[in-house]
Amino acid sequence: MSSSLKTEANPRAAAWDAFSPSPPGDERSSSYSPYNKFSRDEWGKLRADTPLTLTEHDLVQLRGQNEQVALDEVADIYLPLTRLLNLYVAKAQELYQASAKILGNPAARVPYIIGLGGSVAVGKSTTSRILQALLSRWPHHPKVDLVTTDGFLYSNKVLGEKGLMPRKGFPESFDLPRLIQFVSDVKAGRGNIKVPLYSHHIYDIMPGRYELVDQPDIMIIEGLNVLQTGSHAFARQQPRVFISDYFDFTIYVHAEIQQVRQWYVDRFLTFRRRALHDSTSFFSVFAHLTEEEARAHAVRIWTEINEVNLHENILPTRERAKLILNKGADHSVQSVLLRKI
Repeated sequence: MSSSLKTEANPRAAAWDAFSPSPPGDERSSSYSPYNKFSRDEWGKLRADTPLTLTEHDLVQLRGQNEQVALDEVADIYLPLTRLLNLYVAKAQELYQASAKILGNPAARVPYIIGLGGSVAVGKSTTSRILQALLSRWPHHPKVDLVTTDGFLYSNKVLGEKGLMPRKGFPESFDLPRLIQFVSDVKAGRGNIKVPLYSHHIYDIMPGRYELVDQPDIMIIEGLNVLQTGSHAFARQQPRVFISDYFDFTIYVHAEIQQVRQWYVDRFLTFRRRALHDSTSFFSVFAHLTEEEARAHAVRIWTEINEVNLHENILPTRERAKLILNKGADHSVQSVLLRKI
């Protein structure tokens, strides 16, 4: 970045400079890593004077099962992140406007698309909801949509017919052509696009239920598969176009596998307890199990399905992300890795 851009006359550029890579010799910088690493305290300082626009009441509505995200974590982690993303969005909007002017063909609104990936039970949904709430409070991009790739899973009926129920969540359990077409349509500026809805209550696609995505300023796409490139045998049979080709920014939520395993088991037991008197819940099928049996069943599902998927298809995509949030055993983010620019 030239020194002429680092002036009081260009506050947006000056703000951007706070997120520039560490200078040579800085302990965060390593010639062996494509990332700059920030401790929680270091990252929190990049918040600058960004105001906290969420209240404790707001946060209660955004938290996931068994996740107790605190307001100080929002201030330390998510405010600096949304400040960074706001700068990226502003630069992208300027580029689109300049391109349209040069080409003499004003384009439809082009959403800025953020892909957010990570393991089952790592806290992707909570992270996505917090980012959506904070980003929608920034000027110039008030319309922020959140879409989960779960809506593009094949229905349980179809998965059963294909013999894929034990592979639910694996790449072949998704209608990838439909997902790619959806992201392509959004990026092309098309409006009123239908997105199928998935219910974790019934553990299936909701027949005839959709949400509409209508030219948002920003769209967050959250899911297990958002960073996958299809290097396995199944995907090699598919067109070599990936949803990540349409992303402007990517985030991976990471935690040690033993920690995520425990979070998955805790969440499973929570869902089961809530389903004891609710026959409409998918988890009611486990009501006859004792607590110990239910825990053992959850561990078996994790070990035989989710951990296999994590090792084979999800964890290998981590280094494709522009930013990695590293979580500790208490669910809180302990450090941030930002890809060097």
